[in-house]
Amino acid sequence: MEKILVLDFGGQYNQLIARRVRENHVYAEVRPFSKVPLEEIRDYAGVIFTGGPNSVYDEKSPHYDPAILNQGVPVLGICYGHQLMAWMAGGEICSAGSVSEYGKVTFRADACALFEGLPEESVCWMSHTDYVRTAPAGFTVVGRTDSCPCAAMCDAERKLYGVQFHPEVTHTEYGKQILRNFLFNVCGCAGDWNMEDFVANSIAKYREQLTGKKVLCALSGGVDSSVAAVLLHKAVGKNLTCVFVDHGLLRKDEGDMVERTFRERFDMEIIRVNAQQRFLDKLSGVTEPERKRKIIGEEFIRVFEEEARKIGKVNYLVQGTIYPDVIESGAGDASVIKSHHNVGGLPSVVDFDEIIEPLRTLFKDEVRAAGLELGIPADLVWRQPFPGPGLAIRVLGDITAEKLDILREADAIFREEMAAAGLDRTTSQYFAVLTDSRSVGVMGDARTYGCTVVLRAVTTDDFMTADWTRLPYEVLARASSRITNEVKGITRVVYDVTSKPPATVEWE
Repeated sequence: MEKILVLDFGGQYNQLIARRVRENHVYAEVRPFSKVPLEEIRDYAGVIFTGGPNSVYDEKSPHYDPAILNQGVPVLGICYGHQLMAWMAGGEICSAGSVSEYGKVTFRADACALFEGLPEESVCWMSHTDYVRTAPAGFTVVGRTDSCPCAAMCDAERKLYGVQFHPEVTHTEYGKQILRNFLFNVCGCAGDWNMEDFVANSIAKYREQLTGKKVLCALSGGVDSSVAAVLLHKAVGKNLTCVFVDHGLLRKDEGDMVERTFRERFDMEIIRVNAQQRFLDKLSGVTEPERKRKIIGEEFIRVFEEEARKIGKVNYLVQGTIYPDVIESGAGDASVIKSHHNVGGLPSVVDFDEIIEPLRTLFKDEVRAAGLELGIPADLVWRQPFPGPGLAIRVLGDITAEKLDILREADAIFREEMAAAGLDRTTSQYFAVLTDSRSVGVMGDARTYGCTVVLRAVTTDDFMTADWTRLPYEVLARASSRITNEVKGITRVVYDVTSKPPATVEWE
């Protein structure tokens, strides 16, 4: 099987690069630069150097054997990887100083295999403080911006290419085309890998690895944990027990729906734990978002451990962790943005032999594709993403049963109106947030003083970046009118028009 190596130098977009490769039906794997011996490079159809936060001229920054450039294997360097390639080959790299580029920049390309089909000018996404001042001998500069004289370079004979910008992010106008050109024009890939292979290989892997072992799955009922549960169910059958913790932080009627679905549709062993009061007690008076997540993460694990003891020794815990969870929780050299209950929220002592995360390298759309391949009904696969900490991170400030009830009703109305308008499949994620801000209102000629609800909707294909969705005014108007009229305690509804970055999708 042909495969691409994404050589990781600490960039936050390393798995996103792999995802873009897999979109073209070419298998990609991400491996740390320090774990790949030079002799293994020839096993790959091509290598992509990722970005990273370091400066190549810093002795402590990650480097690789320069001989990689002479293995006859095509290489594409991105951002730090571009600078590293230049550094290896004898080019000059320096600090951009006060003219560093961040965000959307106009890129001017010359003709080469990497830019086939691109116009002379297009928009690219830059994020760098260093740049290649002088390309190495044997390399030709094939792209530039106003502030970056060597925004792209190539040694066509050795099939070595470097770009200062990030082609993997959606903000780069022709980024996907650039990566396709590298895969097919430069590496000569056939593009015959698909999600069917991932699912089949995963089932076979876990069937062999977990034979005779008891497995406990942390089932939240969301898309990710549902796909993980069905995948493992197909691998180990009745040796899998799903524990569904109803922590009282779910959306309206969600607990009953989750239990009914997995019992009736999949004939799976499922234990529902009603732990609403337990979680509310633990969260009482807690307002800091990271502390909420840590508390919920630890309590989840403790509940799982307790249930596992009731059914005897359980060897493995399965979680529906996906890649955006991992990277936001500070995996590797990435910064912690927010701890996810199933990653950064895990306590230091976990009473299982091993934690299995079969979806850890996938993004949301890939998880959905895997779900459909597993035979999960489309209505479940396309459910709105819902974070493990649930409504706890959509209620700002302290959490009470009353606030949760208010938010459930408001969120349900918003989701109903989105579905009625046919926007439930075209918008990546949408939900309501209950703020800790109160404001004056007027109802029936009387003064009111109630809560402010924020409606949030975003469009994205990877959840690493997201744009706020331009919803029709009439949809927002109907949702606002219904929420303020039907949900007691809400006097004001506002709409969030912030993209990611600078914001995250969730508010906490």
